[in-house]
Amino acid sequence: MDEQEPDPRARPSPSSTGFPRRERRGRNHFEDQEDRRNLYRGGSGVNSQGRMTESALFRSEEMSLIQLYIPSEIAQPTVAELGEIGMIQFRDLNDGVNVFQRAFVNEIRQFDEMERQLRFFASQIEKAEIPIQSTTTSSYVAHAPSRQELDDIVRRLSAHESRLLQMNASYENMQRRHWELIELRHVLQEAAVFFEEAVSNQDEIRRSLEEPSARLLDDLETGPSQEAQGLGLTLGNVTGVIPRNRLQTFERILWRSLRGNLYMNTVDIKESIIDPATDVAALKSVFIIFAHGREILAKIKKIAESMGATLYAIDSSTEQRREALSGTLRHIEEFNSVITNTTQARRQELIRISADLAAWITIVKKEKATYHTMNKFNHDINRKCLVAEGWCPTNEIGTIQAALRTVSQRSGSTVRPILTELRTHKEPPTYHKTNKFTAGFQAIVDAYGMAKYREVNPGLFTIISFPFLFAVMFGDVGHAILVVLAGLFLVLNERKLANVEGEMFQMVYGGRYIVLLMGVFSIFTGMMYNDIFSRALPLFQSGWRLDVPEDYDGKTLLVAEPTEYTYPFGIDYVWHGAENYLLFTNSYKMKMSVILGVIHMSFGICMVYYNAKFYRKPIDIIGGFIPQMLFMQCLFGYLVIMILYKWTVNWFETDAAGQPLHNSPPSLLNTMIYMFLSPGSVNEGDKLYSGQGFIQALLVFTAFVCIPWMLFLKPYYLKHEHNRARAMGYHQPSENNARVSADSDRSDEGDNGNSTIVTEEDTTNGSQEHDEEEFEFSEELIHQVIHTIDFCLGCISNTASYLRLWALSLAHAQLSEVLWTMTLGMAWGFTGTLGAIMTVIMFAVWFTLTVFILIGMEGLSAFLHALRLHWVEFNNKFYLGTGYAFEPFSFAIVLSEKD
Repeated sequence: MDEQEPDPRARPSPSSTGFPRRERRGRNHFEDQEDRRNLYRGGSGVNSQGRMTESALFRSEEMSLIQLYIPSEIAQPTVAELGEIGMIQFRDLNDGVNVFQRAFVNEIRQFDEMERQLRFFASQIEKAEIPIQSTTTSSYVAHAPSRQELDDIVRRLSAHESRLLQMNASYENMQRRHWELIELRHVLQEAAVFFEEAVSNQDEIRRSLEEPSARLLDDLETGPSQEAQGLGLTLGNVTGVIPRNRLQTFERILWRSLRGNLYMNTVDIKESIIDPATDVAALKSVFIIFAHGREILAKIKKIAESMGATLYAIDSSTEQRREALSGTLRHIEEFNSVITNTTQARRQELIRISADLAAWITIVKKEKATYHTMNKFNHDINRKCLVAEGWCPTNEIGTIQAALRTVSQRSGSTVRPILTELRTHKEPPTYHKTNKFTAGFQAIVDAYGMAKYREVNPGLFTIISFPFLFAVMFGDVGHAILVVLAGLFLVLNERKLANVEGEMFQMVYGGRYIVLLMGVFSIFTGMMYNDIFSRALPLFQSGWRLDVPEDYDGKTLLVAEPTEYTYPFGIDYVWHGAENYLLFTNSYKMKMSVILGVIHMSFGICMVYYNAKFYRKPIDIIGGFIPQMLFMQCLFGYLVIMILYKWTVNWFETDAAGQPLHNSPPSLLNTMIYMFLSPGSVNEGDKLYSGQGFIQALLVFTAFVCIPWMLFLKPYYLKHEHNRARAMGYHQPSENNARVSADSDRSDEGDNGNSTIVTEEDTTNGSQEHDEEEFEFSEELIHQVIHTIDFCLGCISNTASYLRLWALSLAHAQLSEVLWTMTLGMAWGFTGTLGAIMTVIMFAVWFTLTVFILIGMEGLSAFLHALRLHWVEFNNKFYLGTGYAFEPFSFAIVLSEKD
C-alpha cells in the first residue's frame, strides 16, 4: 500500500481570489521554500538516504542527472511543485526549436497579456496613492491553481480592466470638459471688461485700424461686421486662452502678419489651468483681438490654433454674455458633482483590485515560469507524458520524490511521475549551499570564478582569512568599533533594510556580515598594534623604564631601558611617541606581512593535495603538490624561519665582562641575495647560525631540482598512460561517471510509482561529446611550461604582493596620526572659552574626516587589496574556477527578481 504523504499546504477557507492562501507576514520567499523542503524531508533535516545533511562549503554538493516522466494531465501542477522546492536545474531538450514553435507558446502569450494588465493596475493604483500590499506580507499562494481557477482570474482581470478603462475615459472626458468650462468662465468674465474698455476707447481702436497700411486691406472687406455694431465699428473679434509663455510670440506673429491692423487686449489668469489637450497644468492668459473682415479673422484663428490657443465664440451682446456666464457656472457645478462621484467609484474599484493584486502578480509570475520550463521538455505522444531532464543535488532526490507523490495524490491521478537517475559524462553544475551569513563570502569567490564541480571551495576559508587580512591593513580599535556598529546596524535591522532600493546600498547590505567581521577582526589587530585613533592605550605595565631628569629641557632625547617585565599583549604603549617608533613598526609589520603571506600561500598549495586526492589524480600530488611545496618552503619558508629565529635572539646580549655575545643583527635581505649569488658561503657579519652555508646550498639545490620536476614529470606520465591505454585498446573511463545507487528500495520500481532507476543517458543524437579529447603531448608540455613558469615567478611576486599588508597598515596609521594632530591636537593648544569652541569645531571636522576618509576611503582600499590577495595570490595556487553555477527552477528566485 502506498505510504500517505501529508499535504504540504492544507487548504484554508477560500479567499477572494478563489484559491487557498496562508498568511506569511515578515517572511521572504526563500524561507517559505526552505519550509516546504523540510516538510518533504520530514522536518528532520535528514536526506533521502537517511544521512544528516551537511555543509557543502568545503566542496560543492554532489549532483545527479535525473529524468522525469510526467503524465500530461498533471504536468503543470507537478512542475509548479518542483518550482516551489527549487531543487532541479532543467536542461533544455528543445534547444534547436524556435521559441515561437514550442508547445506552450499560447499559454505564455496569455500570461504576457495578464502581466500587462497587472502593470496597468499597479500604475493606476500608484497614481491614486492607494497602498499596494507587498508580496512579502501578502497571502502566500498555497499551491498551483487549477485551469478553472486561472480562467476565472483571466475573466476577472479582463472585467476589471474594461471597467477601469471605461471609468478612465469617462473621467478624462469630464475633466477635459470641466477645464474647458473653467477657461470659458474666465473668458466670459474678462470679455465683459474688454468690451467695456473697447467702448471707452473707440477712437483709439479706429485709429489703429485706419492707418495707411490698413487701406491696403480694404478690398478684403465684404461688409460691416455684425459683432461690433454696438461699438459703432465694422469689427469682428477673436477670443480665447493661450499659454502664458507663448503670448509674446503670438503677439509678434500677429503684428507682423497683419501689419499692425488689429487691436489686442490680454489679461493673465492667476490660477493654474489644466490644458484640456495635454492634461498638464499651465499658466494661461485670456486674449481678445479686434480686426476687420472675415478672412483676416480666419487668419488670426489659424495662427492662434497653431500656437496652442483655445478659442471661444463670445457674443458682443452684454445680455447674452451674462446668460452664457450663468449657464457656464451651472455646468461647472454639475461637472464637479459628476467628477466627484466618478472619482469615488474609480477609487473603490482600485481598492478592490489592490486587495488581490499582490497574489495575482505572484500567480502570474509562477505560472509563466512554469510554462517557460515546460517548453524545455520533450513530448512523448504515445505515452501521453512529458519527458524532462535536469540536475539536482543527490541528497535531495528523496525530497523530489516526496513532492511528486504529494502532487499525484492531490490531483487524484492514477498514473504517477517516474524519476530516473542517469549515468552521464557531462560535468554537473556547482552548487554551494549557503545561508545569509556565508552567502556574502561565497559571492566574493564566485565573482572570481565558479568552482569546478566538487573542487575545494575557497569560500570556506575566506570567512576567516578575508576579514583577518583586511584587519591587518585597517588595524585601529577606534575605527574598527565604528565599523562594528555599522555592521551591527545592518545585521539587527536586516529585515527592515532588505527591500531598500539602491544598488550601492544593496551591495553593502549583502555583505553586512563581512562588514561586521571586518570590524571585529580589526579590533583585535588594533589591540595588537595598540592603536586607537592613532593614540596608545596603557592597558598593562610597560616593559621599558624611562628615567627623566629633574632638569630635563624637553628637547634632549632620552633612552628607555628594558626591564625584566614583558608587555603581555600587543605593542608596548611606550613605543608611541618614540623617535624610532616608525622604524620599529615598519620592520615589524613588513616581516609580519611576509610571514602571513607565506602561510596563506602554503595553505593554498595544500589544497592542491586535497583536490588531487579527491579526483584520484596521484600525478597531481607527485608532480604538482610535492615540488610546489618544496619550492615554496625551500625559499620563502626558510625566510620565515630566519625571521622568527632573528626575533628570538637578543643581539645586544653581553657576557659577564660586558662583551657582546653576538655580532650586529644580520640583514635578511643580504642573506637571501647571497644565498643565490654565492651558495654555500655566508659572510661572518650575516651569519645566523652554524652550518648556515651548507643548509642554504641544499635548499637552493632542492628548489632548482623542483623546477624540472614540475615541468616534465606530469606531461611524460600522461603520455605514458595514454600510450599504455592505446596499447590495451580502450579509453580510460571518465572520472565523472555517475554512481549506481546501492539503496535497494530506490531501485524497486514498485516504490510509490516514482522510483529511482539508474540508466545510461540517451546518446542517439550522434553527439560525441562524451568522448575524451585526443591527447596531444606538445599541448600538454606547453601547458605545463606555462604553469611552471607562472608558479615559480608567482611565488616571488606573490610574496612581494603581501607587503601591501604592511604598506596599507602604515598609511592608515600615519594618516590617522596626521588627522589627529591637525585637528584635535591643534584645538587642545588653545585654552579657556576659545579652547572649548575650537575643540567642538575641530572634533566635528576630525570625526567627519575620520568617517569619510579613514573609514570610507581607507576601508574601501583595504577591502580591495584583501580581495586581490584572495583572488590572485591565494586562489591561483589551486583554484580552477572553470565550473558553472547551479541555477534551479525556483519560484523563490523568480519572485525575488525585480521587474
